Amino acid sequence: MRWPWIRQGSNEQLVVSWSRQTLVYVLARSGAGGVHQVLKFGVERQGADSMEDFVRRLHALGLKGYEARVMLRPEQYQWLQIDAPAVAPDELRSAARYQIREMLESHVDDVTLDVMRVGDGQQKGTGHLFVVAATNAVLRGVLDLGDAMNWTVSVIDVQETAQRNLQSALATRDGGADRANAALVLVDGQQAVLTIAANDELFYTRRFELPEGFLAASWGHGDDAAAAAANAFTPVDEYVPDYSVGGVSYGNDYTGTSAAQPASPAGGSMDDDKAQRLLVEVQRSLDVWDRSWSSMPLNGMRVYAGERSEELSKWLGTQLGQTVAPLDVNALFPGFEGGAVADQAQCLPLLGVLMRTESRKL
Repeated sequence: MRWPWIRQGSNEQLVVSWSRQTLVYVLARSGAGGVHQVLKFGVERQGADSMEDFVRRLHALGLKGYEARVMLRPEQYQWLQIDAPAVAPDELRSAARYQIREMLESHVDDVTLDVMRVGDGQQKGTGHLFVVAATNAVLRGVLDLGDAMNWTVSVIDVQETAQRNLQSALATRDGGADRANAALVLVDGQQAVLTIAANDELFYTRRFELPEGFLAASWGHGDDAAAAAANAFTPVDEYVPDYSVGGVSYGNDYTGTSAAQPASPAGGSMDDDKAQRLLVEVQRSLDVWDRSWSSMPLNGMRVYAGERSEELSKWLGTQLGQTVAPLDVNALFPGFEGGAVADQAQCLPLLGVLMRTESRKL
């Protein structure tokens, strides 16, 4: 199998994710100026239902028979970075498959992969590739649900590129599309995803674990503890690993490494520790960006943390010394502002798939 698959569709688009027996969906109608009217969105969990009963429940929601775009969640695929093989463009996938075979969590014959160039191609030096590898079993599970729902699956995408689309649209609106911009999306119970893009293309991404209970913590009020955490950073030289070993670039998650970790502020609470852990991981990522792309200083960051997006953006802006604003997409997706907050958080990453254009990578 190979993805994405491209077929013609109507003016209405259904975007879904199907992971851990949970369907997340957004149904929208495309309009002028890149605006998409959200018709409905939600989260449906299979629970104890049989697949037949679950499908009947989805039919009752009016989700049957659409052209569907699928977004894989980060837990459903590996995201890797490698040196670009010196081969013809039509041989990149097969060359990349050989190069990453030892890095895969599954046998190389059991995965489907796609590749995209890192950055926009304007930088000098050795090129790199992002490689996305999903097991055939994961893809088959998505397609089986699609068959049961009578969907025409036109695209299978991933969260990093969907997130890139959202932040790039906002950067274009603000007149800064050519400058490096970051987006950080936090959803309870999932990995936080950080992406840095410029000129509508993805340059850097990293995932890290979100401390349990972080979005319910009182970190926004512990300024003294947060300041102590910021002052306790280990210099970047001491914790950034070799970023390209054996032709394979790492940097997805430093959690659990032997890197020195700042001590908790004296008298700090559990919430202070959660704030400190997130702050350290974000700062590490920005340090790696500064070292790797020194010619492209970061123009700012947008943050999504559900109903606490504004609070988190102010707090991170103060601690990082960066321009940080909420990742607010409501102007681009009218109709998305309603519904349960928890459902909205699960659905937000899917919105970027609606903005996909076939001229874009991945």
